[in-house]
Parts: sequence; C-alpha cells; structure tokens
Amino acid sequence: MTFTNLEQYLNNGIESLVKDALRKTLKNPKETAFLVQYGLSVKKAEALRHKAAQRGEHIPSFLIASITSQCNLNCAGCYDRVREAASVKEELSREDWGRIFTEAAELGISAILLAGGEPLKRADVLEEASRYASILFPVFTNGIMLDSACVNFFEKNRHLIPIISIEGGEILTDTRRGSGVYTQTMQAMKSLKEFDLLFGASITVTNDNLSDVTSEETITELEEKGCKALVFVEYVPVASPGLALDAAGRSLLEEKLASLREKREMILVSFPGDEKESGGCLAAGRGFFHISAAGGAEPCPFSPYSDTSLKTASLREALQSPLFTKLRENGALLGEHTGGCVLFDQAEYVQALANSP
Repeated sequence: MTFTNLEQYLNNGIESLVKDALRKTLKNPKETAFLVQYGLSVKKAEALRHKAAQRGEHIPSFLIASITSQCNLNCAGCYDRVREAASVKEELSREDWGRIFTEAAELGISAILLAGGEPLKRADVLEEASRYASILFPVFTNGIMLDSACVNFFEKNRHLIPIISIEGGEILTDTRRGSGVYTQTMQAMKSLKEFDLLFGASITVTNDNLSDVTSEETITELEEKGCKALVFVEYVPVASPGLALDAAGRSLLEEKLASLREKREMILVSFPGDEKESGGCLAAGRGFFHISAAGGAEPCPFSPYSDTSLKTASLREALQSPLFTKLRENGALLGEHTGGCVLFDQAEYVQALANSP
C-alpha cells in the first residue's frame, strides 16, 4: 500500500469514527456540539496532512503517548512494569508535552492516545492537553482515580475521553488487576454516565478471554453502564506466549466485531486490527508512533527502541528518524507475527537498528 492510499485509509477511519460517534450521541446536545466542532477540526487536519503528502512528507493521523510510568496498580504481567524495570528515566515535563501537542496540531495530527502507567497521575499533562481542542485525546485509565473532580474536568474538556481498562467481567478483572478493582471501575463508569459523558472501555484480548469479552452478555453490560466505545487490544506475549492470539484468533476477533457492529450501537475498535487491510503494521510513523514517558520516539509501545528524543527533536524530525525510515523502507513492518505486534517478534533486530550509526 502506498503512502497516498494509506493516508486515505487512515483519513476514512478517523472520519468514520466521528460520524459513528455523532450518530450515537444525537440525544446528548453537549456531546453533539463537541463532535460537530471536532469534525471540522478533522477536516482541517486532513487538509494539512494532504498538503504534506503533496510535498512528499507523510504525517500520521494519530500518535500514542505514554505520559508517565507511574501507576497506582500492579497488574499481573504488566508490560509497562517490565519497561520501567529495564530503564527508569526522567519523564517529560508539562512544557515538553505542550510543545509536542502544539507541533501535532500544526502538522495535522487528529488524535493522541494518552496512556501510562496511569495517565491520571499526570494531571499537569492532562491540563495541558485540555488547551488543544482540535486534537482528540482518548485517555486510557484504570479508572481508580476518577473522582468527582476528575469527572468534572472531563465534562468541561470533552475532547479528552476516558477509556477505562478492564479484563472483561469481575473475576477476570480482579484476577489480573487486584481484588475490588472491577467494582471501582464500574463506579467510575456510573459517575461518567451520570454526567452523560462520552467514554469507553479497553480490554486486552487473549486466547483465554476472547469468547467472554466478545459475548453479547459483556457488550450488553457495558452498554448499560453507559459505555459508548470498546477498544480490544490484542495481548502482546511479554510473559505468556500461549495467551497471544494467532492468525486464526485474530480472524475470529474481527468476525465477532463485524457481527457485533451490525447489531450494536457501541463503537467497536480492535488494535492493531486487520493489518492486511492497512497494508501492514502501522507503527514507525506509517500510521502512528509511540512517545515514551521519557520522550523516546519509538515505533510502537511494544517496540521500545529509539534513536531520537522528543526532548531535543521536533515531531517532524522524529518522523524522519533513521530508525523509522529503515523500518518503513526495509519491509520489517510487512511481515507475519506470532501475536500482538509484528515488531515485537523482531525485538533484537529493531534494537540493533536503533543502536546502529
């Protein structure tokens, strides 16, 4: 797939999500007004990316930013805990993130997914993000810190959208995240629903829970809680390779989502999703890249290698980093993988590229 076709694929995806969200929030005047305004921002951002493409420069439509490694939970098999143990570095400041958000808006980036650790631990960065209404900021949180003040903040800044992480039902969630966590996340959803806020949930999909988390019962329960979007994140085998979806599992997930989309009002998204349709992995700037809490420009969260720091480089410079350029040009993003991420299977190779002169 050429960058021109890829750009249209990503643009269509963003526009479809906005239209889908609008259709599902017509009874909510505040949310509808926000989405209409954001839809205009998406068009402007698309025009900026199109101009860049005419100059031979590819700008992705979204980024993933892990704004902190701090967390208030200690989930079993947590990938970020492995990263943190391997290398603890000073996190980017609010000012650093403000510069990055400004550059993103100027380049035409429409969405920045804020993750962690627990992103609510960085209230300063969330406050900074609230200044950029042209960018959608899905905030992937465990929900434990969603108190009344935090809910009020999201109500006033509707371009920041809480995405609450669960593992499925109570037993699955508490087994991995800790006793009582599921009850607390459900209380957080209740609070968000009372404010009539657009929010979603995120579920890590494994071979063990695929049937449960895509069942009619699970979707119905989340809809009743007020959840308007559900993101299925494929498990990357950092600890238990047998849990990762194989090709058959990924196909089954997409089949189940296609069936659910026909019957349900909820927005349903899988990540990384069908890489065949997008012409390969979208990492390393093809469709997105990842910014670590310390500022490293990384191909994706599950390929934590970098030769460029956002502490000193601009977003535009990061997109043209030697590592990203090599990965895009040498076919590494087009290969098969055993679960979750094509670059995870090539860890030693990617690390060698990042360290090469």
